[in-house]
Amino acid sequence: MEVVILERGAKRRPESGKGQGDSFFDRTPWLALGFRPFYLLAAAFAAVSIPLWLLRYFGLAGPLTHIDLNWHMHEMVFGFVIAVVIGFLYTAGRNWTGLWTPRGKHLAALAGLWLAGRAAMLFADAPYAALVDIAFLPLAAWPLYRVFKLSGNKRNMFLIGLLSLLTLANAAYHAAVLGWLPISSITPIHAALMVILVIESAIAGRVVPLFTGNAVPGVKPVINLERDKIIMALTAAAAIAWIFSFPGPLTAALAFAAAFAQATRLAGWKPHRTLTNPLLWVLHLSYAWIPAGFIFLGLAALGLIPSSAGIHLLAIGSMAGLIIGMMTRTALGHTGRMLRAGTAETVMYAALHIGVVMRVVAALSSGEVRELALLGTGIAWSLSFLLYIVTYAPYLLRARPDGKEG
Repeated sequence: MEVVILERGAKRRPESGKGQGDSFFDRTPWLALGFRPFYLLAAAFAAVSIPLWLLRYFGLAGPLTHIDLNWHMHEMVFGFVIAVVIGFLYTAGRNWTGLWTPRGKHLAALAGLWLAGRAAMLFADAPYAALVDIAFLPLAAWPLYRVFKLSGNKRNMFLIGLLSLLTLANAAYHAAVLGWLPISSITPIHAALMVILVIESAIAGRVVPLFTGNAVPGVKPVINLERDKIIMALTAAAAIAWIFSFPGPLTAALAFAAAFAQATRLAGWKPHRTLTNPLLWVLHLSYAWIPAGFIFLGLAALGLIPSSAGIHLLAIGSMAGLIIGMMTRTALGHTGRMLRAGTAETVMYAALHIGVVMRVVAALSSGEVRELALLGTGIAWSLSFLLYIVTYAPYLLRARPDGKEG
């Protein structure tokens, strides 16, 4: 039941270099493949980081002075989301190329560097936090570049370019915080958010219709590669307009066009046929927040609603939604288990998406309603990821029961 996503016409290539070593790090199942440490660490960080932010928001954080809006936004993108992206790409890269992505000691070192970055952002002074935090992405992207290069996998090289853009955005954030760059520190985070949106749109365009067609009898999702290029171009154009504050009517027009294009793409994947399969409907529902988010950003560009409503639809709804959907699906498949959602998975998905609605209510409200909605969002969010830890830690920390790799 392994979730294997091979390129069209791709062939397994022989391994190069030495095999797995004999040290503790090389033998432990937790470091057998990238999804194992990064999924578990990301879920744990997600579960605690939002409560920490809410403690600060409500004035209860005490000595944790580094927790502020900058910390919250940065750590959700460059902490939580990036960990899952790297874990997923290491796992998918192994499938796409037949070559090993980091495992054992190498994977442990990268996971340790990611943890050091989270600790530095929480406790260290800004220059030292920047040094540790910025180091992770380029060091994590390099092994992916190597396996793509060695295998001749040109189709996925664009992902290295996008990871490079994320590295530049992170560097720009720290430069803005340190006063070295005369821009708002929020702008690079918004730019990173949109780069990740492009990554998830590209990956979802491959896997969501594939999973749907394989799991639902008689369903043939519509895949049009030429149309998808136009959709991605419109999405990128709307993102650029929003990041660089183009005139409101132009930004709104591009955002509405991107929303319509993304909604058309999703409709072709037949989401209504997935309602009885939680592992599928969570992916479709999460993707649906992309067109909804662009509609809200378009309305915000016209001054009709706060932009935070659209931002959180994209950040919590589409990104975190697709993350929890893929973290469960790939963890099940790559630990040799049946691709079947139980009660725990259904509750995870429902809690997260209820949290999306409450966060939008908070963005559009004020006073006590806003505070209650924020509190409800935090509870729903943490419940979702705590359930993931409780359910999936035993899978991620133990070897596959079938004895296969991964």
